[in-house]
Amino acid sequence: MKKADLHMHSTVSDGSYTIEELAREAAARGVDIIAVTDHDTLSQAGQIPENLPVKVIPGIEISAYDYESGMKVHMLGYQIQDVEMVEEFTRPTLLARHENSLRQIEILKKNGYSIREEDLHRADGTYIYKQHIMEYLVRTGQAADMFGDFYKKTFKNGGICDFDIHYLDPYEAVRVIREAQGLAVLAHSGQQQNFSLIPKLVRAGLNGLELNHPANSQADREIIREYAKEYHLFLTGGSDFHGKYENTVSTIGCCLSEESGTQAVCKEGLPT
Repeated sequence: MKKADLHMHSTVSDGSYTIEELAREAAARGVDIIAVTDHDTLSQAGQIPENLPVKVIPGIEISAYDYESGMKVHMLGYQIQDVEMVEEFTRPTLLARHENSLRQIEILKKNGYSIREEDLHRADGTYIYKQHIMEYLVRTGQAADMFGDFYKKTFKNGGICDFDIHYLDPYEAVRVIREAQGLAVLAHSGQQQNFSLIPKLVRAGLNGLELNHPANSQADREIIREYAKEYHLFLTGGSDFHGKYENTVSTIGCCLSEESGTQAVCKEGLPT
C-alpha cells in the first residue's frame, strides 16, 4: 500500500511550508501521497506545482462548532468537484478570522506593542491568523517564542486577545462537502472528544473518520474503530503538520492513512 499523509497545512492557510516544500519533505520521509488540507479554503487546489516528487491532492479542513453541545468539530473534505460551492460556504470564516486578527493587532498596539501589518505573513497572501501575529512578535523580539507564556497570557486564559469568531455548523459542513461531490471526514475526534456527535454527522452524510493523528490516544483510536465499524466509515490519517505554526511537534509522515481511507480519498492504495 502506498504511504499517504492526508492532513497537513501550507502557507495558503496557517502552515509555514509552501506546497512544494511539503512535497519535498514528504518525499524525503518516504511518503508517496499527501493531502494539503488548508483551513477553510480550497485556493491551494489551483496552486499545486507540476513535477513534484510525490502525489499532492487538495483538500480542506472546515472549522465548525456544535453550539448545542459546545463541541468543536473540524471537518476534512476530499475529492471536492464543486470548489466554488465550498469556497462560498467557508469564505465568511476566512473574513471573520482576518477581522478578528486585525482587532487583536489594534489591542496589542494600544498595549505598547509595535506591529507593522505590511510586514506580517498572510495566508494565501491575504488573511492574517494569530499565528502570523505571534511569528512577527517573535521575529521582532517582542515575544520569546511562538506558544510560550506570552501566547498563553495574551491569546488564552482571558488575555487581552482571548476572543474568537462564530464558526460554521458542522452538519452543514458535511452537507456542503457532499453536495459538492466530495468526501467528508471527521478530523482528530480524540483531540476534541466529540465522538458523541458521530451518529448525527453520519446522518448528515459523513464518509470517514481520521484514525491516525498525533492527538488521538490509543483509547481514542479504539473508539474511532468501533464507530467506523458500526457506521461503515473508512479510516484516514495524517500528521496535521503546520511547520513552525503549531504548538505540538509533528513530522510529515508520522501518522499515515489506513488503507481504506487511502483508497477512498486518493482513489488508489492497492498493492502494486
